[in-house]
Amino acid sequence: MYTRFVEPGRLALITYGPYEGKMCTVIDIVSQKRVVVDGPESVTGVRRHMMPVRRLSLTDFRMKIGRGSREKTLKKALEKDDILKKWSETAWAKKLAAKVRRASMTDFERFKVMVARKKRAKEVKAVLKKTKK
Repeated sequence: MYTRFVEPGRLALITYGPYEGKMCTVIDIVSQKRVVVDGPESVTGVRRHMMPVRRLSLTDFRMKIGRGSREKTLKKALEKDDILKKWSETAWAKKLAAKVRRASMTDFERFKVMVARKKRAKEVKAVLKKTKK
């Protein structure tokens, strides 16, 4: 059953636009297709603005806040429930962090990763060869 509803307090990932890849919280629902979101800016870097729902990926996390809550209330709710810490521990967040890390690697770091992967593959192959006999 579908449980990720568009509702005030729902944590979401912005998938397109200037804030792409940042977390935000749904503050208010404007229409069937648009919502007001807020970071808050001091925590996630996202200002309060209106955006289409299709540019958001809703997460499983939700805070108990009312419609149109102030930034101060939102910040308190985020800290009280430790939502962003819980988010950073999910597989989805870890995968996004790894993607960012890989994109920011230098040529030499990519080379070191390649050498390490080759070394690991060689060791795995040797162990498999031993167990096969």
